Amino acid sequence: MTELLAPAGNMDALKAAISNGCDAIYLGMTKFGARAYSTNFDEETLKEAVNYAHLRNVKIYVTMNTIVFDDEIDDMKKQVDFINSIGVDGVIVQDLAVFNYIVENFKDLEAHCSTQMGIDDLQGMLLFKELGAKRVVLSREVDIQTVKQIRKQAQIPIEIFVHGALCVSYSGNCLMSGLTGNRSGNRGRCIGSCRKEYEIINVSQNQSLGNHYILSTKDLNTIDYIDQLKDIDSLKIEGRMKEPEYVANVVSRYRMALDGTLSKEDADKLNCTFQRTFTKGYLFGEDKKNITNIDRPNHHGYEIGYVSNVNKGMVQIKLSKPLNQNDTIRIRHNNEDIVLTVARLYDQNKNYISSSDDTCFIQLKEKVSLQDKVYKTKDIRYYDELSKLCDKEYRKYDLDIQVLAYPGCPLIINAQSNGCTCSYESDFILDYALNNPTTKEQIIKQMSRLNDTIYQLHNVEFEQCDAFIPVKVLNQARREIVSLLNQEKTNQKQHRLLNSNGHKSITFPTKRPYLTASVTNKEQYQACKEMGITEIYFDNIVRRNQNHYEPKEGPLLVGGYGGLYEYRHTNPIISDYSFNVVNADAIYQLHALGVQRVTLSYEMNRNHIEECVNRYYQQNNGYPCLEMIIYGRAPLLFTKYCPLKKLNQCGKCKENQFILKNGLDTFPIVSHEDCTCTILNGKELNLIDEIKDIKGVEAFRLNFTLESSEEVKSVIKQAYESLNGIEINSFNPQTDTRGHFNKEIV
Repeated sequence: MTELLAPAGNMDALKAAISNGCDAIYLGMTKFGARAYSTNFDEETLKEAVNYAHLRNVKIYVTMNTIVFDDEIDDMKKQVDFINSIGVDGVIVQDLAVFNYIVENFKDLEAHCSTQMGIDDLQGMLLFKELGAKRVVLSREVDIQTVKQIRKQAQIPIEIFVHGALCVSYSGNCLMSGLTGNRSGNRGRCIGSCRKEYEIINVSQNQSLGNHYILSTKDLNTIDYIDQLKDIDSLKIEGRMKEPEYVANVVSRYRMALDGTLSKEDADKLNCTFQRTFTKGYLFGEDKKNITNIDRPNHHGYEIGYVSNVNKGMVQIKLSKPLNQNDTIRIRHNNEDIVLTVARLYDQNKNYISSSDDTCFIQLKEKVSLQDKVYKTKDIRYYDELSKLCDKEYRKYDLDIQVLAYPGCPLIINAQSNGCTCSYESDFILDYALNNPTTKEQIIKQMSRLNDTIYQLHNVEFEQCDAFIPVKVLNQARREIVSLLNQEKTNQKQHRLLNSNGHKSITFPTKRPYLTASVTNKEQYQACKEMGITEIYFDNIVRRNQNHYEPKEGPLLVGGYGGLYEYRHTNPIISDYSFNVVNADAIYQLHALGVQRVTLSYEMNRNHIEECVNRYYQQNNGYPCLEMIIYGRAPLLFTKYCPLKKLNQCGKCKENQFILKNGLDTFPIVSHEDCTCTILNGKELNLIDEIKDIKGVEAFRLNFTLESSEEVKSVIKQAYESLNGIEINSFNPQTDTRGHFNKEIV
């Protein structure tokens, strides 16, 4: 059966999701979850959530899908231990350290690969199936035909996003928030850099293409394609930051769709809670040009009419859909929004009215014009309806009882419901009935009072034996039977431990540090060769989310798990920064998979690097083999979407250089042959003069993107000098950045 997986940022949202028919909930705790700004769950509320959900046959998955630094490993393990002890069903993870801890130590706790891992092909699926994953959340960029092919071939459950906010970048491959705002998306603290306004400039032509929310994606909505989704194991709704009413609305619509009861009117209700206008996404072949809404990054609402007259502060609105008092609307005037709650609504005679579906009047101080469009962003009456749906029982479970009532004996009731059984025995000894023995009808009357429970009385077996059962005894029996059944249900989930196979050390001999380089064109490649660099990444780069693998010779710089699986037995592999490695355990796992050298994440500072190397040594009595990027424009995000195509500039990337500009910050756009693109940091990471202080790293990489041959040679010369112990001052604060190297990231 297809699982409907709902988000919950707090207990109210969890109840709203379960009340409207979800099969599973994903949620985060206060640490290690990718929605750090949600309310989230502490130990006490998580235990409450698990019991509440399991009682109703709903599974709970906890998100621990951030990267974890070495000084957090112990806390991570304690959190996983607790999660397992209370019977959580699965953990959604990004970091290999978290993944490996789960699969090596817990038998009943499932490890699910987060979309942050960037798995979007069969090879990546097969790798994690081999490693012990029980489910993979595929990247949002995968189309439905490929999803089904992968599922058929890999034979491991797949989860996909079907509704809600989209990341413009491949998930887990966005460094923009961290490197420009010091709040890392890989740490759950994304500041929403893609939701900001940017000016697009063709610097080759010195031409501005205007200011737009050029990276702001629409919200995913696949409800019209539900029949094609029913083969997928789990359908995931995004929204852990959303209010309970949003959760209730979206979950109820997809529940109807899966059950075959959805009407067009029901589907349209998805417009009535938060949405940035909708797209069918890459899942169903959306044109890249239509994946974003560049006019606005926030709640769009839906059109209900237009301004038809303005007279002395009274605005007449011609309605196409109803407007109610206390609804929230926005009026679009000269590309700006006027947002207000309609406290007073008038008819043409200036009488107060509570609603209108034709023509109405409102008072407004702001200036508007005829034909300005009016949108409703909150329907107060519909929200009242949703509130009533947020805390109800979606289904009741039949309760079957057998009543044994014999004079001179305690009352015994055997009960069965929801896959559980229990037996109740009263302390009270029953008497003979002098006149009116308790009847089956009287038992049914008292035992049916189950409105505040998940049960409904179904079958009652009772043979009259001239016993009298006081009403208070029956009421006490009913309450205790409910409690016993609930306890039995919530104790069903096992949380067994595994015996770890032990740790086999993996170490590498230390070498004198040396330089490597990555380049984007032949001129840069030739310049690197001329300067004596022997390890150059150019034609031997297999980037993350590439998907197409051809036989290659020699060492490869591999960026994703699919490439690692494909080439690990045929080529020497250097793992790239995009594995987001920030701890010794993840380094060890990559080495165990055959990676010869591991590139550290851009998001490590000098203390993290030192802690990581020392901890690896303590665990293995030897060193790892590490690489670190010390120069170049960092790739802030990698995206399947092309902002140039959105602005009808398709193909012009071959002859022109384009940038995004936000205030004083600029971000070059690098377009690739497959029409994907990378947004670069405008400032160059420059740690060349820090080389002498970085211990435990074997290879220092220079990452060349837009540099000329002469610039490449100049940078390499400085790097060699620093590598040889010569004091240099290569850092220019106007053009360069230290990245995270000298500061804490949050």
